[in-house]
Amino acid sequence: MASNSNRFALYVLMFNMFIAMAGIGLIIPIMPAYLDTFGVAGQALGFLIAMFAFAQFLFSPLAGDLSDKFGRKYLIIVGLIIFGLSQLMFGAASELWILFLARFFSGVGSAFIIPPMMAFVADITTEEERGKGMGLLGASMSLGFMIGPAIGGFLAEVSIHFPFYVATAAALIAATISMFVLPKTKPTILKTDVPVKRENILKQMKRSTTTPYFVMLIVVLVFSFGLANFQATIALYVDKKYGFTPGEIAALITAGGFVGVIVQTFVINKLFNRFGEIKVILVNLLVSALAMISILFVDGFWPILIVASVFFTAASLLRPAVNTLISKQAGNEQGFAAGMNNAYMSLGNMIGPALAGILFDINMSFPYIAGTLI
Repeated sequence: MASNSNRFALYVLMFNMFIAMAGIGLIIPIMPAYLDTFGVAGQALGFLIAMFAFAQFLFSPLAGDLSDKFGRKYLIIVGLIIFGLSQLMFGAASELWILFLARFFSGVGSAFIIPPMMAFVADITTEEERGKGMGLLGASMSLGFMIGPAIGGFLAEVSIHFPFYVATAAALIAATISMFVLPKTKPTILKTDVPVKRENILKQMKRSTTTPYFVMLIVVLVFSFGLANFQATIALYVDKKYGFTPGEIAALITAGGFVGVIVQTFVINKLFNRFGEIKVILVNLLVSALAMISILFVDGFWPILIVASVFFTAASLLRPAVNTLISKQAGNEQGFAAGMNNAYMSLGNMIGPALAGILFDINMSFPYIAGTLI
C-alpha cells in the first residue's frame, strides 16, 4: 500500500463501504414504526432482514468470481447503483411483497459491493499490511452501520419515508465518485494457467470445504448468526419491553458501533501483532456470547447501552481478524475467498434474523438464549 494511488483507492473503498452500510443501518430504528404501517411485527422484520441476506448469499460468490475475471471497479459501481435504487423502491412501497422484493435487490447490490472491495484491498496491500487494510475497511463498515441508525432516527422526524430517499441519493453519489476516481486493479496473481470455471453456488460451497480457510468460514457463519440475531431483535426488544423511541434505539446502536470503530482503527493491528488472529477470534467469540446473554439481566437505558457496546466491540474485532486470516490463506483466489466469506456471512445473516423473529414472537428472551448457545 506504499504508493499514494493505492492509499487513495483504499480511502475511496472505505467511503463506499461507509455509504452502503449507512444505507443498511439507516432503516433499523424506523423499522418497528414503518412495519406498523403495514400491520406486521417481529416475524416480518426477521424475514425482511433474512431476504436481504438470502440475495447476498446467492450473488456473493458470483460477484467474487466476476471480480477476479473483470476487475473490481465495475462490479462495485453496479452494486452501488442497484443498492441505491432498491432503497428508493423500499421507501415508495405500498404493499408488503414490494418490501421483500426491494430487500432482495438491496442484497444483490450489497453482494456486488462487499466481496470485490475485500478483494480490492488484498490487491493493493502487502501481506504485512493486509490486516491494517481489512481493519480500516471493517472500521468504515462499522462506522456506516453505527452512524446510519442515528441519521435514520433524525431523518424520520421529517417523514418516515425520507431516510430511504437520502440512502438512494448517497449510494448513487458514491457510484459516481467511484466511476471517476477508483483505479482499475489487476488481481495480485492472475490465474493464467487455471481455466476459469463458472460454478453454481452449491459447487462453490462444496469447493470451499476443501480450502485451508474452511474453519474460518465456519467461524464467519457462527458469529454472523449471533450478530444478526442480536441486531434483528434489539430494536424490537427495547421497543416492546421498555418503550424506547427511534432516537433511543438509534443511540443504542450508534454508541455500541462507535467503540467498535475506535478499536478497529487504532487497536486491531497491535492485537494481531501481539496475540495473532486466532487468539483474538477465540476471546471475542466468548465475550460476544457473555454480552448477549447479559442483555436479559440488565434493566434501563444505560445498562443496556453498556452491554450492547461490549457486544458490538467484540463483534467488530472478530470481522477483520477472520477476513485477514482468510485473505492470507487464499493465495491467488482472493475474489473466490472474499465471495465465499460473504456467502457464509450471508447464511448466518439469513438464518439468524429469520429464527430470531420466530423466537421473538414466542418469547422475547428466546433469541438471546439461542444466540448465546450458538
